[in-house]
Amino acid sequence: MDTAPNSVDAISSFYAVKAKNLLRQYRDYLSDFKSWHQKSHAKKWLLYPENLGEQLSIDESSLSHGELYTILTNKAAKGKKGAIVAIVAGTKAQTVISVLQRISERARKKVAEVTLDMAGNMELICKRCFPQATRVTDRFHVQKLATEALQEMRVKYRWEAMDVENEAIEQSKDWSSISSGSTSQWRYHQAIAGPQ
Repeated sequence: MDTAPNSVDAISSFYAVKAKNLLRQYRDYLSDFKSWHQKSHAKKWLLYPENLGEQLSIDESSLSHGELYTILTNKAAKGKKGAIVAIVAGTKAQTVISVLQRISERARKKVAEVTLDMAGNMELICKRCFPQATRVTDRFHVQKLATEALQEMRVKYRWEAMDVENEAIEQSKDWSSISSGSTSQWRYHQAIAGPQ
């Protein structure tokens, strides 16, 4: 199966340089990475308070190697530039709260709504960091919960229907053996008695 090369591979092959060297050159000389103000803590958390809006979403996600991150986004950006408010390594409520509290309390109080899943840690984060915000459980988790409950009911009723069906089959077999046994006895008595 052929896979399309990523942009670094494409550019490095075009200029006949190794991809690793191109990445290093970009990081060390072309980008502002060395002077980036979040470089010292970027592995643990990133914070973009300027992206804070009235409607936010918070959820955990696995970005690489199964490591979980808590991600806070601004819904108004619709996943484009300016959407990420915070990315925090891990999902422990206290860790995420300590990062989000770096945003001024005045700005956090302007948040009107936060969409979250039904996890207790996300509820606690929202309650502590965005006290004025209405917490809304996201549609996906509500639908998933309802679907699982419906499936559980369907399985329960299917087993009950199968039990009733099996019982009816057993009763049918019992009746069949009784009726066939009495028919043969009747024929035996007829044969002995002879025609009347």
